Amino acid sequence: MNPPNGQTPLDYLNQIAPQAPKKQGFGLNLKTVIIGAAGLLVLIILISVIAMLVGNSPKTDWERLSLRLATTETIAEDSDKIIKNSQLRSMNSEIKLYITDTTRDLTARLEAKNIDPTKASTTLVTTEANAAMLDRLESGRLNAKYDSTYAREMTYQLGTILALYQKLNSSTNSTADKEFLANAYENLAPIQERLADFSASSE
Repeated sequence: MNPPNGQTPLDYLNQIAPQAPKKQGFGLNLKTVIIGAAGLLVLIILISVIAMLVGNSPKTDWERLSLRLATTETIAEDSDKIIKNSQLRSMNSEIKLYITDTTRDLTARLEAKNIDPTKASTTLVTTEANAAMLDRLESGRLNAKYDSTYAREMTYQLGTILALYQKLNSSTNSTADKEFLANAYENLAPIQERLADFSASSE
């Protein structure tokens, strides 16, 4: 076959030769980006769920209870010198005695579980130190409203301890655990209720 007029044989051969397919570039297309982003999102969700489950494990809750009782005891000790109302001071003394007895019994439960609250995570220790509550109490003292501030804050604090007893009770099958938690709840609930009544009347 002769090349068309005006074309050299080389030009003609180049024109009729099969063209090599164009190579795909390495660039990312939209589909790849979406699939990658979806995969990353699923991974983040899985990690978050695992972290949440670990952070809310029964062991962590037992550590949380020990730390929360310790913080409450410190606040009660410090408040002894500041509270003016005799009725409120009496309830504060009850709280201190309650925590002393409960901590003793709790220590036995923790030892049986090989749980050492002194080895709790830094995050948990910081959270249970409850710096925000301490700030509010100090603000109440500076504004000559310590009694009402203490009553309100301690009512809430004791309420969180009662809620933690209920949570731990629902997560254990141990008869000894349930007995400890039931006794601890029943002994604290009346104190918390009287404190709540005092707080309501002082508002």
